[in-house]
Amino acid sequence: MESTHTCIRACFLLPRRDLVDDLVQEVFLAAWENLEQYRGTSPLQAWLIGIARHKVEDHYRARLRAPGTIEDLDGDSDVLALFPEFEKLLEQEQVRKNTWRVMACLREEYRLALIWRYWEKASAREMASKTGKTEKAIERLLARARAEFRERWNHG
Repeated sequence: MESTHTCIRACFLLPRRDLVDDLVQEVFLAAWENLEQYRGTSPLQAWLIGIARHKVEDHYRARLRAPGTIEDLDGDSDVLALFPEFEKLLEQEQVRKNTWRVMACLREEYRLALIWRYWEKASAREMASKTGKTEKAIERLLARARAEFRERWNHG
């Protein structure tokens, strides 16, 4: 239990001991309710820390979206001053999750082409030479993959 407290304190909740205790309780309640999801492939502590991280993110996401001003956050303004880009980081994480959710729905050919092009920064020419396809064929494949990605992103 102490290591979970340490994790939450490390996430900038230390000024609010009452909040730390509440979130630790939420972490253990969530762990108890979802114990069947723990597969044992990683240490239990890592699983609990992951739950704690999500609970802290949920707390600050809710606080940042709540009506009012920074001054209304009852001491949390010190935390936000320490980590001013928290909301931006949360949004980036959500975009990352959505991207991989959409990628998982694509045909394998499209998924691989997009990964190769945008994550590995391969040019259409490089992709063509390594696959034996023409550059035009790769460009058409990428166009179809982007269109399918965009469609699933907008309607997923």
